[in-house]
Order: sequence, then C-alpha cells, then structure tokens
Amino acid sequence: MDFNQQIIDTFRANAGEVNEPIAFGKSLVLVHVPKKDDTIRIAPLAAVQADGAWHIVGSAGGSPKHPAWVYGLRRTEQVDIEVPGDPVETHRANVEELTGAERDAMWERFKSMSSAFAGYEKTAEGRVFPIFRLAA
Repeated sequence: MDFNQQIIDTFRANAGEVNEPIAFGKSLVLVHVPKKDDTIRIAPLAAVQADGAWHIVGSAGGSPKHPAWVYGLRRTEQVDIEVPGDPVETHRANVEELTGAERDAMWERFKSMSSAFAGYEKTAEGRVFPIFRLAA
C-alpha cells in the first residue's frame, strides 16, 4: 500500500490519531489540494494548531524543492481539510501563506514540535519552507 494512503486510512480509522508507520499522534491534517487538472490530491501533513487555525509547512523532508501541493495551495483561496476528532471532521478552510516575522515564528513552532524540522534546514540548500494558515 502507498505510504501516504496508509497514513490517510489510519487517520480516518482512528479519530485523526496516527502512530504507525510514524508517530504523529494528533498533529496531522488531511488537506484536499486542487491539482492543475482539477482533480484533488489528499496530502497528510504535519500541522500546528494555533489561533483557531491549522498551520502546515512545505518542508518536503528537507528537499531543495517545494512539494507539489504548495503550488496547488498558492492557486486557490479555499480547501477542504480533515481534522482530528471522533469522528474526523471535514471543514472548508481559507488558505493564507504566512510571510515575514509571522512565518518565522511559526517555523520555530514546527521546529519545537519535532527536531526533524530543524534537520531539514541543513539539506534544503537555503530554501525557505512555505507555511500556510488554514482557517475555517
């Protein structure tokens, strides 16, 4: 089974809690990202909940290139997101890309959530990771 599909299925079956194949706990959201061909890709993404919104980062595991879903979010104003809960709930969310000090502060939150994010800075060849606020 596809790795992302395994995470998606586990998320939906366990009230949004994912501990296998990687321990995310309840710090994931499923984002329904529009693609250029008008289809939807569901991306399971690490998220920080703050100020009544979910925040996601385009880290791509520290790749020097943005993940494809970043471009989909930049082309749209709203997406559907699935959030942890019993049952998992789907919400329509406004998309806003963070910039400047607000983006930098949220990046610090991601790094405090997992040391893996700090490690990504070493392999990203200077790429600044885009961060999006998803607010219902």
